[in-house]
Amino acid sequence: MTTYMEICDRSDLRASDAPRAPFTLLRVEVPTPELNRLLYVAVGTGWAWRDRLPWDRAQWLAYLDRAEVETWVMYVRGSPAGYFELERQGESIEVAYFGLLPAFIGLGLGGALLTAAIARGFDLGAARVWLHTCTLDHPQALANYVARGLRPYKTEETLVEV
Repeated sequence: MTTYMEICDRSDLRASDAPRAPFTLLRVEVPTPELNRLLYVAVGTGWAWRDRLPWDRAQWLAYLDRAEVETWVMYVRGSPAGYFELERQGESIEVAYFGLLPAFIGLGLGGALLTAAIARGFDLGAARVWLHTCTLDHPQALANYVARGLRPYKTEETLVEV
C-alpha cells in the first residue's frame, strides 16, 4: 500500500528531538549524477527502490540539472549518513527521495533529516510539502512522517514484484 502525506503549514511542523549523533547538512550545488545514484542505491536497496536503477548518466543529469530539484546530504563525522531530494511542482514541494544509509539508522537522525527536508520546502516558498511512502519502506518511516506533522491524504493499493 502507498500512502501519500502532506503538510500545508509550516506551523504544523514538529521538529524531532536532537539525534544521538551530531550531523552536518550540505546542499549538493553541482548536479552530480554519480553521487545521487550512489545515495539512491545505498539508501534504497533495502527498501526495494528500483525505479531509477536503469537510468544512465544522461538521464540522471537531465533530472538533477533543473532549478526545481535540490539534493541535500547529511554527514556524520565526515561520512554520508543520508539524503533527501526535493522537487518543486508548482506551489508544492515533493520530498522525492529521503532516507538514511543502513549504518546510521537507529540514531535518531531520520527525524532530524525529515525536519530539515520539510523546513527547506517551506523555505523555498511551498504552500504544501508532500511525500509518499509504502509498506516496503522502513517500519518506522510512517511513524516518523506522522510525528513531524505530515497527514495522510490518499492511499493506493499497489502490487509490486520484489
